[in-house]
Amino acid sequence: MPPPIDITRFEHLKTAGDLPSPKGVALAIIRLTRKDDLSLAELARVIKTDPAFVGRLIKAANSAAMGARRPVASVQEALMVLGLPAVRNMALGFSLLSNYRNGGCANFDYERYWSGALLMALAAQAIGQRVHCAAADEMFCLGLLSRVGELALATLHPKQYSDVLAEAAAPGGDLVACEQRAFAMHHRELTAVMLADWGLPKLFYEPAAHFEMPDDAPFAEDSRAIQIVAALSLADAIRAICLAAPDARPALTDDMYQRGQSLSLDPDGLNALSDQVVEEWGEWGRLLRVATQPVPPLASVAAAGTPVVVGALRADPRDGVAAEEAPVIARPKGASSMRVLVVDDNAEVRTSLRGLLERAGHLVFESDNGRHGMELALEVQPQMMLVDAHMPEMSGLDLTRALRQTRIGRTIYILLLTSLEDEERLIEAFENGVDDFVTKPIRPRVLAARLRAGHRVIRLQQEVEHEREEIRRFAAELAVTNRRLHEVALTDQLTGFPNRRYAIERIAQEWAGATRSRRPLSCMVIDIDEFKQINDTYGHDAGDMVLRQASVALKHGLRSQDVVARTGGDEFLVLCPDTDLSAALRCAERLRQAVHAAKVVAGNVKLRVSISVGVAQRDRSMGDADAMIKRADQGAYVAKAQGRNRVASVQLSAVDSSGAVSQKTQILPMSGSQVALQPTAKVKDRSTEHR
Repeated sequence: MPPPIDITRFEHLKTAGDLPSPKGVALAIIRLTRKDDLSLAELARVIKTDPAFVGRLIKAANSAAMGARRPVASVQEALMVLGLPAVRNMALGFSLLSNYRNGGCANFDYERYWSGALLMALAAQAIGQRVHCAAADEMFCLGLLSRVGELALATLHPKQYSDVLAEAAAPGGDLVACEQRAFAMHHRELTAVMLADWGLPKLFYEPAAHFEMPDDAPFAEDSRAIQIVAALSLADAIRAICLAAPDARPALTDDMYQRGQSLSLDPDGLNALSDQVVEEWGEWGRLLRVATQPVPPLASVAAAGTPVVVGALRADPRDGVAAEEAPVIARPKGASSMRVLVVDDNAEVRTSLRGLLERAGHLVFESDNGRHGMELALEVQPQMMLVDAHMPEMSGLDLTRALRQTRIGRTIYILLLTSLEDEERLIEAFENGVDDFVTKPIRPRVLAARLRAGHRVIRLQQEVEHEREEIRRFAAELAVTNRRLHEVALTDQLTGFPNRRYAIERIAQEWAGATRSRRPLSCMVIDIDEFKQINDTYGHDAGDMVLRQASVALKHGLRSQDVVARTGGDEFLVLCPDTDLSAALRCAERLRQAVHAAKVVAGNVKLRVSISVGVAQRDRSMGDADAMIKRADQGAYVAKAQGRNRVASVQLSAVDSSGAVSQKTQILPMSGSQVALQPTAKVKDRSTEHR
């Protein structure tokens, strides 16, 4: 089984800054799908408020991979075809795509990230349908979100992650190692905890943490989890081929074929599957306005003399391919450029405005009606819009009112194009959210002046947002520093175990939980035998080596639920939740044998080390956790008194008429057999003894 996810570090990240998360209609959809009494009609009403998501949902339902017998034309039909889990996950993925298309991380290629995420989604969907490891729509969503940990780090720590990417791109750089050093967490682990936090099942979020290194995935060979890992790994290989420069693709096909063999997919079948993915990539790219590029048939790529295809995306250094810049959807560079959306039903006006704006260096989008303009605005998130006042179906004022009700629309600078200069109509326009107006026929010099005025406002907004981003970045960096300091404060540097401070906090939590739920709780106090003599005879370097080797043996001998901490020079404390005394004694004996079997080498000296272990279980006579530890400490003292290299427990037996407490001692000697000693009334208290 894979190791448990470290939720604690994820919670630190959640509080440190703005993790990528669903917003707006997507968030409402996700919350609705968690209701037990949800009706499809209720969900359909919410979905219809987002025209962009409606189009994507119906396209997904009509996809060949969904197996629909007739075209789906309504939201409710799409919901029935896809099912609630898929709709929820699609809302999540598409919301992230809409809201996190760009950011402040200089070395993070946002365009390439989303283009690759779409490729992963389509490839995982096609592979899932072929090998039946999971539902095709679920694989689509998993592929789309499979690298969201990278986006999260770029969003939370843009400057620091940019430096990490630069370091990883250098010769011999390793992205995961660089991330671990910088954030005490890497993107694979962060992806898994984010997917778990969003409600994806364990079957999906665990493979997401391992598909980049499928050979190391800790799943059974015949499990569904290992199939999903293999499917994601193959989808990742297809992604790498499609995003690579043309001359680098042939070398990558061999890797794709090898990964396909683990799923019993032959090269011809993989070529056909990949060609289907490339075709759908182009269709989805146009729908989502995600950059794509032409890719020749995979059979010709694998063969010698692969045809050259121009227009490759900028290569990612982690894919090991050469850099080549000429993105399909160009973006303007420089501070003076803006994304501008022109909404007018007159084609001549749109053409004239496009020419003026593009000559000024702006990126221009067009729409011929208000409803499509609304959808396009939510998609491309323009900084400025030029909107005709009079259009069929949805007027410019109606469009402005609708946009101002959305988070994205509130930040857009809107210029109204009108042939009227009626004072009352203009006042109405400003009251409905218009920022400025331009009269028709449009005079280029007046328009240029209005654009400059609008650009000043937009630049001021960007400066305010930049300052906010700096504050968020500072808070995030401070949180990372605090997390590291917190880990250092709770960790013993010599052994790597938690220290006494951590042990005190943890045993209080376990004691409270065991008391509340009436579950058994045991603990052990472990002393290394004759440790002072080792230090005096061989030096402190040898003593440190003994502690390290004993720690390794203890770690391997403990169960997954046990918690071990170094509480003193040669003393360790082990907490055993949900464990009674007999089970704790068996565990302690296993630890004793493991340490005794270990051979410690310190320079030219070879030592054999042993431990004495005291074990105690929580009972009614104990008022708090300290009483249980004290009882275990008494057991360790008895074990040492009986010759060391022993496991012992001291238990309360009876109270006589004079008030004297009778106790019983159990000892596991070197042979491993249990011996019951005669009751005794005196057991030395070592709570104040110098250890």
